[in-house]
Amino acid sequence: MRSAEQPSRRTVLAATVAAAVVGGTGLASAASAHRAPRPGGAPARPVDNRAWISYDDWRGGTARGTRAVPGARPGLVIAKPAGTVEYADPHTGRTAAWEYATWTSPVHRLSVPATEVIASWNADTPDGTWLQIELTGTYSDGTPTPWYVMGRWTAGDGDLRRTSVDDQGDGRSSVWTDTFSIDDAASGLRLASYRLRLTLYRTPGTRLTPTVRRTGAMGSDVPDRFTVPASTPGAAAELAVPRYSQEIHKGRYPEYDNGGEAWCSPTSSQMIIEYWGGRLTEDQLSWVDPDYTDPQVCHAARYTYDHQYAGCGNWPFNAAYAATFDGLQGVVTRLGSLTDVETLIKAGIPVITSQSFLESELTGAGYGTAGHLMTVIGFTSEGDVIANDPASPSNEAVRRVYKRREWENIWLRTKRYNAAGKVVSGTGGVCYLYFPARLSARRRKALAAVGVR
Repeated sequence: MRSAEQPSRRTVLAATVAAAVVGGTGLASAASAHRAPRPGGAPARPVDNRAWISYDDWRGGTARGTRAVPGARPGLVIAKPAGTVEYADPHTGRTAAWEYATWTSPVHRLSVPATEVIASWNADTPDGTWLQIELTGTYSDGTPTPWYVMGRWTAGDGDLRRTSVDDQGDGRSSVWTDTFSIDDAASGLRLASYRLRLTLYRTPGTRLTPTVRRTGAMGSDVPDRFTVPASTPGAAAELAVPRYSQEIHKGRYPEYDNGGEAWCSPTSSQMIIEYWGGRLTEDQLSWVDPDYTDPQVCHAARYTYDHQYAGCGNWPFNAAYAATFDGLQGVVTRLGSLTDVETLIKAGIPVITSQSFLESELTGAGYGTAGHLMTVIGFTSEGDVIANDPASPSNEAVRRVYKRREWENIWLRTKRYNAAGKVVSGTGGVCYLYFPARLSARRRKALAAVGVR
């Protein structure tokens, strides 16, 4: 859960699109979800995913001082810096000089003209390096957006503080922490295309470099809706995912938002990272108070913390943290129904979901929330959701079973009523997916079925 509700973390969409747009889709080129009806007449999901991950992808952009490197996991590195720039870190007060190089993606025309875009990236950033990711695009009326900073990121926190950037907008679109958003979706304005720009930084005079393994973005135009159609339950399954409670960390590390309800995102991330075999060493955990249980959760909170947002709930920062573990990738996307989640669970891929709800809307939760992350690990024979819910009093209590219809609705809707009866926003199916860099054919097929490359 989040300690405070951001007023426009996810803007309320006012599009007059039928609420029945849910379900899976096939893939267009570059793993983009398309609008064409699926077999049987079911509508496609209103989501477009584009990822740059291959050697040819990295060679296809515009480089100023960067180069593509081949290998089992191709990437992008600094070859020869394009220049030197000073950066004044607003969170430390320190100003330092950095060599930099850039890579700009080709224009990606969205198959789903979007009201929202969320970028993701996976990178190695040795001490003395960091990166910035920016987005610019063209609106559906042919006019351009500014360049927007979608994140300044490093795996560590010794050189500078990872941060989102507030107060970005042009009167037609804005960036809210980690999400590009059209200001007035009811106007019909959409983002028709975009480019991403990566700027890689390093300490001057060194041969250090970040290595970016993956970058991309998810554009979406989710129908405006209080309720969503119910999906039909599939086969029962349950994955053996570690269980961690965020609540046992209440009051720990105020500088990283004080544990407890503020740590749902890193706690969920750590569960899935360990499911895939990711482990932290004693040396990495040596900074944590030895009296604290589950120090790896404290570590995840520290290294997902967004110093501008003042919390651990930055979606791409969590995906990037997961990808710092050997052999893992992380992306932020939207899914269309629990059928999509069942597809992933069947292939052994758990899903971290974002939802908000009143206590009365989710039977057995025992709480309400303006925003909360939990992990779907399976389904019962009746189709109900088995979740590792970190908002539990102990690790032993983390496994919960929630009613399918209730759970699906609170996750996929874009509008809801809060406790004061005010209409506020929902996340519209946002989720994190963490999965191996080397995928089996079964897992690759499952990811492709939900629009992820």
